[in-house]
Amino acid sequence: MSNCKRGSAANCGWFMALLFSAFLAGCADHGSGVGTGANTGSVAAGEIAIPGAAGTAGAAATDPTVGSSNPSSGATNVPIGTNGSGNVVTGTQLTANFSQAMNPATIVSPLLTFTLATATGINVPGTVTMNGANTAATFAPTAVLTPNTVYTATITTAATSAGGTPMPNPIAWSFTTRAAATFGQAPVNLLSAGNFAILAKTAITDVPASAITGNIGLSPTTGSSIIVTCAEMTGTIYTVDAAYVGNGNVTCVMPGPGANKTLVDNAILDMGTAYNDALGRTNPDATELGAGDISGLTLAPGLYKWSTNVAINTDVTLTGSADDVWIFQIAGDLDVAAGGSVPAGIKVVLAGGAKASNIFWQVGGVTGATLGTFATFNGIILSAKQVRVRTGAVVNGRLFADTQVTLQQNPITQPAP
Repeated sequence: MSNCKRGSAANCGWFMALLFSAFLAGCADHGSGVGTGANTGSVAAGEIAIPGAAGTAGAAATDPTVGSSNPSSGATNVPIGTNGSGNVVTGTQLTANFSQAMNPATIVSPLLTFTLATATGINVPGTVTMNGANTAATFAPTAVLTPNTVYTATITTAATSAGGTPMPNPIAWSFTTRAAATFGQAPVNLLSAGNFAILAKTAITDVPASAITGNIGLSPTTGSSIIVTCAEMTGTIYTVDAAYVGNGNVTCVMPGPGANKTLVDNAILDMGTAYNDALGRTNPDATELGAGDISGLTLAPGLYKWSTNVAINTDVTLTGSADDVWIFQIAGDLDVAAGGSVPAGIKVVLAGGAKASNIFWQVGGVTGATLGTFATFNGIILSAKQVRVRTGAVVNGRLFADTQVTLQQNPITQPAP
């Protein structure tokens, strides 16, 4: 094998891309999204491996390697960039997840340990950073990628563990960008509103008993407008004053004025900022899909926009990876139909690793969002009016309303990050 030097990154990238394209033909994971490209067999020391491949036989438990990547090896239809808050578009970032903590001094910029190149060996300018635990490296291109292009990412054996052990194999993987110049979406930044499962301005009421996992907050209306008891809470109730009554038990309450009022006031302001972020995203992947009726559809990650109400009368499936984001811009109301039981109820189904914390429903209608009886709903609702959760409906997400949130015997669970 050629001895590629770190000082000649372009030649090394060209050689690896050429060699690896043949390797991928037999070994790549040709999924359509992001995740883990795995090779179940051992790879001889010094040979190129894809993320997830074991190193020298018997050394996989001790030698550092890349366990997974995003995008994965062989991924197709990868967005060329990500649209974030304020519609600032950045190039699609690559992440390599290591099997153990690494020495960042052997990986981060300006080193050329982690590189991205085209099939012709042209290196993509970018910067490399590590997460706080030093278990993941991110390559951030300085510009958006090129559509319909094969890219190869490479991490050389210059990368060493925190204990000084080098990777026994260079890691390389390839992916292909979308044919069209379209962008993925960055998650909506909830700021301090992310500390809450439910936020509202005028009232939070319940027909008992619900089971709420997460904090709830009401501002600027008095705490007496929260009709939820501590027995229903796995979390804290934040109020602007000491007027909360409940059923007499106030052990779960953090009343205002003072710091608690400031905390919930700021969360309400951040709720509005998050709403405007979701509302302001541009370049939707689809507009007026289903003329507002998305019943039965399977939806890929992206930005969806309607000038009408949106109805969900049969199950909707959101399929993508744990890093993918869905933003639904709904100018009208959101209505999820009722069912006779939770098993038979209408569901927003997550598939492929999709996470409720990355799904945002911005609802601008005069009524707001209504989740029908025994529905199962995933995602974060940002409503310009109210959120009504009917009897027995199950929510894995957050309910943020500019007016009131009404519950009726509902399990409400703040989603995992």
